[in-house]
Amino acid sequence: MDKEPDEVADMFDGVAKRYDFMNNLLSGGNAPLWRFATVKAVDPQPGERVLDIAAGTGTSSASFARSGATVVGVDISEGMLEEARRKHQNVEFVLGDAEKLPFHTDEFDAVTISFGLRNVNDPRKALDEMYRVLKPGGRLVICEFSRPPLAITRAGYFAYLKYVMPTLASAASSNPEAYSYLEETIKNWPEQGTLSQWIRAAGFTRVAYRNLTAGVVALHRGRKPQDATVLASVERRKDAMTRPVPIQGTTVIPATELPKP
Repeated sequence: MDKEPDEVADMFDGVAKRYDFMNNLLSGGNAPLWRFATVKAVDPQPGERVLDIAAGTGTSSASFARSGATVVGVDISEGMLEEARRKHQNVEFVLGDAEKLPFHTDEFDAVTISFGLRNVNDPRKALDEMYRVLKPGGRLVICEFSRPPLAITRAGYFAYLKYVMPTLASAASSNPEAYSYLEETIKNWPEQGTLSQWIRAAGFTRVAYRNLTAGVVALHRGRKPQDATVLASVERRKDAMTRPVPIQGTTVIPATELPKP
């Protein structure tokens, strides 16, 4: 399946009812531990505005809101948001695409996305949007499936994805085909260092990551610069990357606008 927004939304609409149950089952009970680590990394404070992208059924959004922060959850799936609104009335949930966030520039103190960035058609564009909506000095936290660094762990993990997970999904899920897509996106997702490079390229500083569960999951962090000079420099660099450059009477198309192979 391609990662076109409508197709991804339809897929998640189909698994929304049992999404939380399947997360706990397929993660071997690790999902709450990963969520706890993410909340700790975000460190939401009373009075702050926190954006939770790919909020799903709102479980993580509700965890952030317990701190007293004002949390907005955004997701591309209306089916997921229906479940989120039913379960968590104290959180605002908005239908939206991570590549075109429906929010103002410099609006949030923290932006986070858990297990959603690899489902985005253009992850680097989504990172640019996260940078845009963050206030100067704001925090970025990304929790995502990753690549275990040890070969033996990686082999066991990929065997689980190929053989064990489909069996569990067939027995317990209303849409087992969706979990074939899950295996595909995890295997094709870049390793930790590459994602860190993407985050830096979007303009973030203080970029770092740490592995969870032997690298099955990685927790990435970054900061939007606070210094006005650094912010201006980032904007100039991004502008230069997207501006057409005339050469000998022709126009060079920016790399970001070239058709995908």
